[in-house]
Amino acid sequence: MTLHSAPDPPSAGVAIEAKDLEKAFGEVPAVRGLNLNVRKGESLGLLGPNGAGKTTTLRILSTLLPADGGSVRVLGLDPAKDGRALRARIGVVPQDIALYAGLRAEENLRLFGELAGLGGARLRERVEWGLEAAGLEERRRSLVSEFSGGMKRRLNLVAALLHEPELVFLDEPTAGVDPQSRNHLFEQVEAIHRAGTTLVYTTHAMGEVERLCGRIVIMDRGRCLAEGTLEGLRGLDAVRAGLGTGLQMEPGVDLEQAAAVLREHGMGAEVRGVAADLESIFLALTGRALRDENVEDDS
Repeated sequence: MTLHSAPDPPSAGVAIEAKDLEKAFGEVPAVRGLNLNVRKGESLGLLGPNGAGKTTTLRILSTLLPADGGSVRVLGLDPAKDGRALRARIGVVPQDIALYAGLRAEENLRLFGELAGLGGARLRERVEWGLEAAGLEERRRSLVSEFSGGMKRRLNLVAALLHEPELVFLDEPTAGVDPQSRNHLFEQVEAIHRAGTTLVYTTHAMGEVERLCGRIVIMDRGRCLAEGTLEGLRGLDAVRAGLGTGLQMEPGVDLEQAAAVLREHGMGAEVRGVAADLESIFLALTGRALRDENVEDDS
């Protein structure tokens, strides 16, 4: 059963609608009866421990992998039947760098632009935009093999945005980058979201989701455990139980003084913030056991 912090979004204006989605690799289930809705213009954070099914789900939604069961519509299209039409309207920033190391930066962008159907003056314009957006104008003629991890990640992002997609899937787009490149990537993601692009963002970095995503879905073992805004997730009974009970004070009360009084009367007390962060919520819902399993490279 999925825990909801808010009512389901209405069907109108839905970018992604998946019902009872199923996918297995041999005898190992990766996605099990997943239901997922994403509104147009929304920025959704998709979280889960290793083996939760996040990457498998993104591959199904982005036409890269067929589902075994259930139904799915992305921008009104069936990814399994309308792959070519859908790929023209979406962008995918994969977990692994998808660039050609033996090509120069501008050659990579030109190639990805052509694959997305761009040509002529429009292609030249978007390549220039991509180099500027990635902060690589002065390295346009450098081979990608010479780039740092952060430079590759920045180029990887803009390569997926050249054709100005309506919907972008980002699978751990900041993995292994320096703080400056990470912040640069954040700013690019925020810019395209402000322009109306729908985003589905997966990462293990909770702070990234708190910054970039208005709604969060937490998955585990191929199912959706909970969904809602950060504030809504804080209010779920399962989260409260997982975080433990505590004594809440009215606004204005001196918490340190109140804790001292309780301790004088033999009651253990400590002052803690009442607003759980996303990592605490995540652990309350998925548990603290180590997850080393790996289903078809799903992370």
